[in-house]
Amino acid sequence: MKKITAIIMAAVMLACCLCGCGENSISPENENKLKIVTTIFPEYDWVMNILGDKAADADVTMLLDNGVDLHSYQPTAKDIMKISTCDLFIYVGGESDVWIEDALKEATNKDMRVINLLDILGDEVKEEEIVEGMQGEEEEEESKEEETEYDEHVWLSLKNAQICCDVICEKLCEADTKNAESYKNNTKEYNKKLSDLDGQYKSTVDAAKYHTLLFGDRFPFRYMTDDYGLDYYAAFAGSSAETEASFETIVFLSKKTDELTLPAILTIEGAEHRIAETIRDNTQNKDQKILTLDSMQSVTSDDVKQSVTYISIMESNLSVLKEALN
Repeated sequence: MKKITAIIMAAVMLACCLCGCGENSISPENENKLKIVTTIFPEYDWVMNILGDKAADADVTMLLDNGVDLHSYQPTAKDIMKISTCDLFIYVGGESDVWIEDALKEATNKDMRVINLLDILGDEVKEEEIVEGMQGEEEEEESKEEETEYDEHVWLSLKNAQICCDVICEKLCEADTKNAESYKNNTKEYNKKLSDLDGQYKSTVDAAKYHTLLFGDRFPFRYMTDDYGLDYYAAFAGSSAETEASFETIVFLSKKTDELTLPAILTIEGAEHRIAETIRDNTQNKDQKILTLDSMQSVTSDDVKQSVTYISIMESNLSVLKEALN
């Protein structure tokens, strides 16, 4: 935390220096633009859809743009400076974002509007849970008194996404009243797409042969499974830093795969699927598919340039879900 505080102070000093460097310190084309900073890809993509054809009139930043996930991100002085001077800042608000409180205290734009996703979702936010067979982290097992840890992966619910988009629209309308009607229309249209996709997920699950997912990996999809009444088993919780599964965990998940005759073992994005493969190799038939659901924690700015969107990823996840449940 001392390191992050030092970064924040350095960023504030840099911002002050830039403000004192004269009229040429800010490029004329960006001077009057609406400045929006988001921490993760889903927030960024929601904003861009709500801005619509007004996106060129805004300067929108996605801080986690190089594939570093939320749980291991460390802000740079440049990141803190962007937050300090922006008009709208959007972040998740979980344990991974503890540095943000100090950053906001040092903000130079006192009219900044701030959206904390966990705050706006309120009762929809779920606590992290350890289900049967899931391997807890060592320090958690040793500690008797734990602070409540909330599951940060709220964006993986299409229902939550619609709530978040409504609030983003509201704040954008406050910050840019002249384009408010456009933002409202764009939000209505975008939320219709999210609602339609939500309906497709429900229909898929309702018609599925199986109603349980098994992950040989971290499990950030609790919001998705709860939305559609799916059960799940997994090696680790969604925010776990563990990378090695115990013998007991592998045996439990292998036996559960056999017991439920599951056709697939799931992973999240990333090249390393060794745990899932080990689970499969310890089942009776050893023929389960290894499938990947994308939790959007590794989306980069290059992916955005390749037209990757929140909806395109959720559509791809739906195709994977169909295969895993039938």
